[in-house]
Amino acid sequence: MTSHETVCLLNTGDRDAEVRITIFYSDRDPAGPYRVNVPARRTKHVRFNDLTDPEPIPTDIDFASVIESSVPIVVQHTRLDSRQAANALLSTIAFAAAE
Repeated sequence: MTSHETVCLLNTGDRDAEVRITIFYSDRDPAGPYRVNVPARRTKHVRFNDLTDPEPIPTDIDFASVIESSVPIVVQHTRLDSRQAANALLSTIAFAAAE
């Protein structure tokens, strides 16, 4: 099993979400935006390892992400670390706050 990070994008609204993901590194310029469309009242799971346009995200280096959407969505970010015999799974959830 390969270590990976996944973002679950949940769009509970009535309009499609146009999502932009920008990747930030400690030693290079940011990459992106990676564009993902999430239809209204649907969810989409995206592995960061599968993002290739505008460029693949390198494996085995630290990165952080900023996720922006054209409509309010809920974002669940999960990381599976399989580098050791005992796998580790971490998950966080964020959602748009009312303005």
